[in-house]
Amino acid sequence: MQKLFFLLCFVALQLCSANAQQKPTAFFDSLLQKHAAQNFSGVLLVAENGKPIYHKAVGYCEFATHKLLKKTDIFELASVSKQFTAMIIMMLREKGKLNYDDLLEKYIDIPYKGISIRHLLTHTSGLPDYQDVMDKYWDKSKVAGNADCITYLNKYAPPKQFEPGVKFDYSNTGYLMLASVAEKITGKDFIELCNQWIFSKLKMKNTAIRTLAEKAATKNFAIGHLYIKEREQYIRADSFPSSDYTIWLGNRKGPGRISSTTADLLKWDKALYTNKLVQQSTLMDAFAPMKLNDGTFFYYGFGWSINQDPVMGRMVSHTGDNPGYKTQIIRYIDKNKTIILLNNNAHPDFSSIIREVAEFIKANK
Repeated sequence: MQKLFFLLCFVALQLCSANAQQKPTAFFDSLLQKHAAQNFSGVLLVAENGKPIYHKAVGYCEFATHKLLKKTDIFELASVSKQFTAMIIMMLREKGKLNYDDLLEKYIDIPYKGISIRHLLTHTSGLPDYQDVMDKYWDKSKVAGNADCITYLNKYAPPKQFEPGVKFDYSNTGYLMLASVAEKITGKDFIELCNQWIFSKLKMKNTAIRTLAEKAATKNFAIGHLYIKEREQYIRADSFPSSDYTIWLGNRKGPGRISSTTADLLKWDKALYTNKLVQQSTLMDAFAPMKLNDGTFFYYGFGWSINQDPVMGRMVSHTGDNPGYKTQIIRYIDKNKTIILLNNNAHPDFSSIIREVAEFIKANK
């Protein structure tokens, strides 16, 4: 009986070892095909030391025409965009144009006092939701931008949700304000700033803040889809009322709206290991948790969620979620390993794929 026990243990260890040593291509192919069988549509890129060890697409760029998705297709990043907004602010800080403890009221006429740039970057400002105000009062036959949103926040002045620094509460309003601060300081449009200071510098040729017309004219733009149970099919997300805000808030900048490819995001990832955009000492501020007023810490930096993985060490990440899209980038800084997953049918398996990829990477560290 004892011999049988040891034999079973040996077999189990061999199976675990085999799984840990499985080649990445075979594992990730199997993983993607398993989820593609459930209609997952997206692009997965896994990189080590700045080089892809896996990069493939499954699913459709457009479900109605069965146009196959390619790994070069462009996706809405949604809130993954926030790390670029934060980078513009960090670049302004290095240029001596602002300080993180400057108050928002120094740059923008707003009825909310005592909110610092740092509060905006870390979602601890307590600002009300601009989209809620615009949804209630804006004429939706027109397209609103940052200035319109700020005007309406001044006009209707909904109360702060809490005093600055009291707690973390995810705020798209805060990142809209950051983009507006950057425009105020530089006298340039935020789109121009991103193009000149980041995208062009890193040769991210497929990355931009695009208008609806520009997206429609981009042949390799992966269209977001939603599954309609009654019709048993995926339909373009922009055909539903839930997507209407992307039209009447179509000129807002800062919280989202950047669209890109997995390959361009890898260029961005690689640049963050260098001093090409900002010094590494500046990036350490971005990857540090926010100290709240009561002395406790919340683990969100400047456009990045922060974690200390017991196996992989320092980890920063961010997710994005727009109608029809789910996106995520994970950077294991100490190991120089990266996961990028872009999905254009808001698939419920998205988190499972991320988890399985991360588990494989840890097992093969």
